[in-house]
Amino acid sequence: MAEIKAFKAMRFSDKAGSIGSVCCPPYDIISPEQRQAFLEQNPYNIIRLELPKVEHETDEAYDVAGETVRDWLSEGILGIDEKPGIYIYEMEFTAYEKKYSVKGYISLVKLEEFSKGVILPHEETLSKAKRDRFSLMCATGCNFSQIYSLYNDKDGSVFSLIEKASAGKPDNEFTDGDGVIHRLWCCYDEEILNAISAGMANKKLYIADGHHRYETALRFRNHIRTLGIEAGSSEYIPMMLVNLENDGLVVFPTHRIVRDLEDFDIDAVIEKCSDYFEIAGMQDRHEAEAQLSKAYDNGKKAFVLYCRNGGYTLLTLKDTEVMNKLMPNASKALRELDVSVLHTLILERIFGIDKENMANQINLTYTRDSNEAVDCVEKGIADCCFLLNPTRVSEISDVATAGEKMPQKSTYFYPKLTTGLVLNKIF
Repeated sequence: MAEIKAFKAMRFSDKAGSIGSVCCPPYDIISPEQRQAFLEQNPYNIIRLELPKVEHETDEAYDVAGETVRDWLSEGILGIDEKPGIYIYEMEFTAYEKKYSVKGYISLVKLEEFSKGVILPHEETLSKAKRDRFSLMCATGCNFSQIYSLYNDKDGSVFSLIEKASAGKPDNEFTDGDGVIHRLWCCYDEEILNAISAGMANKKLYIADGHHRYETALRFRNHIRTLGIEAGSSEYIPMMLVNLENDGLVVFPTHRIVRDLEDFDIDAVIEKCSDYFEIAGMQDRHEAEAQLSKAYDNGKKAFVLYCRNGGYTLLTLKDTEVMNKLMPNASKALRELDVSVLHTLILERIFGIDKENMANQINLTYTRDSNEAVDCVEKGIADCCFLLNPTRVSEISDVATAGEKMPQKSTYFYPKLTTGLVLNKIF
């Protein structure tokens, strides 16, 4: 099963400035303007390495990132820990008007093919992102961020060790621009490290966020093997590991924006939807979202359709039997996901948007911001949008355990792990 390993992390020194000024959100949610703002705040911000400014396929920015890593190590901006350890990481935040805290630990994890059933994905991936991450790994020989993964710990035995290792004052702490408090404890206690490793030996890991980076790490490992050079830690990948039973796990929905459809007719769409869904027109967005949330609490499969001419419409699936017929080879967990229902019955059958089109985002784009989805429709940028409920954590593990993958952008774990607290020098 899962093999974890302590490691000598590469971390920023005091020479780089405050820890909060060198960290940033994941590269794939940062705009060019935000990237520049981080660098203006601190030229040593990790974004310089994690998101090199690539303007063309042949751009040399990846090589510049590699040179920058070496320069920062020689200058003492970055340093390598003297002892191998694991790194307890906690995020304290507010979501849905409630306060949460999620705590896990960062360690290396042995890379395994998905077919072995040790590390399980739950979402499809996009090839362009994987090409970019592979080029960065080849040029820098580093992992600048962690895969976010989950594991079962029903008896709390592993979490109790994490709590013990983080009983004192954190080694790093800062509050980011979204109000999320990030804390890090460095643990080098061999007794605790060995106990955690033993406690994880019989567990499977479920990737919550970072599918592209994991698949890239597998490719990089195989690349290193073919070159016949020193493997370093290329057989491993750094992960943030959180127990599934953690009360702080929060998943946001990812809404769908539909655009550029030929002869879009909202009345015809709703009429066709009535074959599968109970149709309920809503007075306004507030009422629509309240009813959508109520459907979620009642375990129903539902989403809200918004169109400028048609207003807000709550669509609630009448009977899951139709999904059994349309996805006979899929597990119950995958068939009955809200996103599966939406993609199969409406986006594919009614709108004619096939899976390749969805992957290439020709007629379909995604956002976790419901305001953005509605604004795109109101401004005429999109034909309509669908507001969704979040995917449940239990559904994610059920789909992964069944050896299946959800449609792209089915989950959005909040908050995202910060980048820059713990880095890994592969060789």
